Amino acid sequence: MLTRLTQTLAACLVLASALAAPVAAEEPVTAQLRPGWRLPDGDHIAALHLTLAPGWKTYWRAPGDAGIPPLFDWAGSRNIASLGVVWPTPHVFWQSGMRSIGYKDDLVLPIRIHPRGPGDIHLETEMQMGLCKDICVPHTLRISARLAPDTRPDPMIASALASVPFTAREASVGRVRCTVMPAGGGLTLRTEIDMPSSGGAEDAVIEAGLPEVWASEPSTHRNGNTLVTENRFMHMDGKPFMIDRSRVRITVLGDDHAVDIQGCTG
Repeated sequence: MLTRLTQTLAACLVLASALAAPVAAEEPVTAQLRPGWRLPDGDHIAALHLTLAPGWKTYWRAPGDAGIPPLFDWAGSRNIASLGVVWPTPHVFWQSGMRSIGYKDDLVLPIRIHPRGPGDIHLETEMQMGLCKDICVPHTLRISARLAPDTRPDPMIASALASVPFTAREASVGRVRCTVMPAGGGLTLRTEIDMPSSGGAEDAVIEAGLPEVWASEPSTHRNGNTLVTENRFMHMDGKPFMIDRSRVRITVLGDDHAVDIQGCTG
């Protein structure tokens, strides 16, 4: 059985084939690697800098029902013990009644690298991403770069790092109560989060902590100082599964700021 991601990519490929000439002519995205700088603790901060053509958007790590999640392949990189992508606060987009989470215009996507040892880092990056305007098309970026142990910070990367969501502690989040219930071949998760408002009509994104488990768009409302969300989890291949509440990740997107909440506390 095709997974939901494979089905989405297949549909996008059909659209891309039908409209290949206009998409190719428009060049919806250009990319470069910002080499960044070495931190005092030995880690290195670099970034992928994507410039999207007017009207085009791309997607966050949890893109919603209407989006395509980005995938990264770092094979061929050298002098890297571990690395992680740092996600700036995304935007909420609505199209034909469907919600997607992502970015438009410029996206500076920081990468924090822990090298195996001193000296240069050789970074090989293949990023598979979805791009959408009137249609959605899959796109692959390939970038190769040598990262020297420079110590001069890059203001654009620093700005992107400053735009990440607040942590639960920074946003004065209290208890996060999660209730999991069986529901028609899947599970329903209800969360009650004690937290101040993040501004305006708040959106929430729920991640199960399991890549093979799909999370529906949650319904979200407030009861005073408590934000309440409810969503459904389904395994992409219809298999039984369990939710580890300590791995559930909730991102609250408000008009004033966003909050990254990792794990339930009750």
